[in-house]
Amino acid sequence: MEISIPAEKIFEFNGWPITNTLTASVLTVFIWLVLILFLERKGFKKYPRGLQNLVELAVEKLYGLFTSVIPSKKISRLAFPLVAAFFIFIMTANWLGILPGFGSIGIWASHNGEKLFVPLFRTANSDLNLTLALAMSSVLATQIFGILALGLKNYSHKFFNFKGPIEFFVGILELVSEAAKVISFSFRLFGNIFAGEVLLIIVAFLAPLIAPLPFYFLELFVGFIQALVFTMLTIVFIRMATAHH
Repeated sequence: MEISIPAEKIFEFNGWPITNTLTASVLTVFIWLVLILFLERKGFKKYPRGLQNLVELAVEKLYGLFTSVIPSKKISRLAFPLVAAFFIFIMTANWLGILPGFGSIGIWASHNGEKLFVPLFRTANSDLNLTLALAMSSVLATQIFGILALGLKNYSHKFFNFKGPIEFFVGILELVSEAAKVISFSFRLFGNIFAGEVLLIIVAFLAPLIAPLPFYFLELFVGFIQALVFTMLTIVFIRMATAHH
């Protein structure tokens, strides 16, 4: 097995390549769909217990964190579902990556005349395409919420201000900073998750029994922190976009 930065293709569907990070992403969404359908079928109780209590506690804490930064009820109702989805998806995808089967169950495929082992599942956020899509979604949503809060004319003045040379230059810097957010978001998440994946592979190869255990706990912590960092930065950027000059 070799360490590959791009996601490995498992098969093609109607001309579209299906990669092992895509299967991991679908698995992450599927797990939460099953969980939501299970809770809905049981019925949401007024006095929650068990799994419903745990889910409501997590949502309540996340919503409290969100409203502590963004007090506007209008923006909170619009933005919180998206921000919560970022956190839940990223954290779940990161944690799934350390389960048995990820990276160890796969198929043998031919590549440049050589037989290579291709795992069926690989940590979803170790694919730069996915982290780039998440980053673009976050930055695009920030612009939309800014327009909804301030209006198109007032919000565009942050980037296109012709009152003077200084204001014009500051607007250009704001445009550059928005583009930089996409790069920093995507590479930060990708770099940390991919590095952790490579570290686990190397440690498991050198000392396969006991040595990897501390690193698994470390990856649990890193997976949570990376989801929290991505979410917090999105919240802060939404707050900055919806605030008046």
